[in-house]
Order: sequence, then C-alpha cells, then structure tokens
Amino acid sequence: MAQELYSVEQVADRLGLHVRTIRNYVRDGRLKAVRIGKQYRIAREDLEAFTGTSAAGFGADERDRHVEVSCIVQVDAIDRAGADRISTHVMASINQGGLGRLRVESAYDEDRGSLKLIVLGHPEVTADLLRLIALLAKA
Repeated sequence: MAQELYSVEQVADRLGLHVRTIRNYVRDGRLKAVRIGKQYRIAREDLEAFTGTSAAGFGADERDRHVEVSCIVQVDAIDRAGADRISTHVMASINQGGLGRLRVESAYDEDRGSLKLIVLGHPEVTADLLRLIALLAKA
C-alpha cells in the first residue's frame, strides 16, 4: 500500500507555520520525516501523531471547502408589529428546517422604526432567506 507523503511546504501551509519552523521540528526529532534526496517528506500518520488530529482532509480540493456568507438586512419605516411579523416568519422558516442551517439575529430600533437582521450561513440558503425577507418587507 502506498504511503501518503507530504512536503515540508505542504505541512507548513496546512499548519499555518513557516517552512523553516517545520524543518526545525524535523531536525529536532519532534516531527518524524524521511529524507528523499535533499528534501524531507512527512508521512500522513506522522503528521497526525504530531498534531493529534486527523489529516484526512489534508489534500482536499475545493469541493470540501466551507463557504459562508454574512450580511445585514435593514428594513426602515417599519413599526413594531411589522418587525415582529418579519422576525417571526424568518425564525419559523429556519426552525422548521425549510432554509437549512442559518444563524439569524434580529434587532428593532423603536426610535428609528428600523429592523436589522444579521444573517450568517451558506450562500444559497442565505439567498433563499433574503428572497423571503424581501417578500415579507413588501407586505
């Protein structure tokens, strides 16, 4: 079975460290590695032992990338009842699972008659929620 090996540069990039730091870990014996020619190679098992975590996603491509959107929606010229109606519909949609995993916070400013919704979540799910808010704000 072929063993998965990583370069010092790949490990440094993954751990957010300088290449020189990784080389020093190898030279000090803190991180196990093999020397192939003039370069070190670190086995996946040794990297996992060093970090105490799984390196399963180490070579992951863009399909495994996490993307999140954050936005603030402000609705002006709205009374307390209207703000409560929008907030209730938004929270109900999220809690019923109709819009997937989202985090939403709402705040109503009585003096300004303004509702702010802070939304965090996946871009497509957030877009669905923004369409719902647009419909509710028109009513």
